[in-house]
Amino acid sequence: MPHAQPPRRRPALGLSPAVILLLALLAAPRVVLHDLDLVQEGSAVNGLLVFVPPLVWIAVAVGKRVPNPFVTLLVVGLVHGVLLALGHQVLWESAFGDDPPSLGGNLSDLDPAVETVIIRFFAVVSGVFTGVLVGAVTGLAATGIARLTGRS
Repeated sequence: MPHAQPPRRRPALGLSPAVILLLALLAAPRVVLHDLDLVQEGSAVNGLLVFVPPLVWIAVAVGKRVPNPFVTLLVVGLVHGVLLALGHQVLWESAFGDDPPSLGGNLSDLDPAVETVIIRFFAVVSGVFTGVLVGAVTGLAATGIARLTGRS
């Protein structure tokens, strides 16, 4: 008699790590296109690149009935934030060229190498924070939609 296979366990977040990464990667094109100055703030294309990925995150979380949409999308946002920070670091020279940001003010005597490290560090923190914030907002939206539609 053949042995019955045990039921597959659902990932704790309701989505596999690969799906979480793919969702986070949906937002990556905007980072590249923006940093290479191929898409402008306020344009329709930029709007699509900003809003469509998080809307897809919400749709997937609600559609897949993840156990806790807030936590799941917070993780997606964290991964997105890490990718955002990495993208900005990789494309730093393309984005700023010969005019990188500076601290200015009374810090003008600061060693340029130290100033660059400080600015880049805070750019990484900002990127990760932005991703987590987007994850939190989309997670709250998905949680609300799931409750309203009875998909929780």
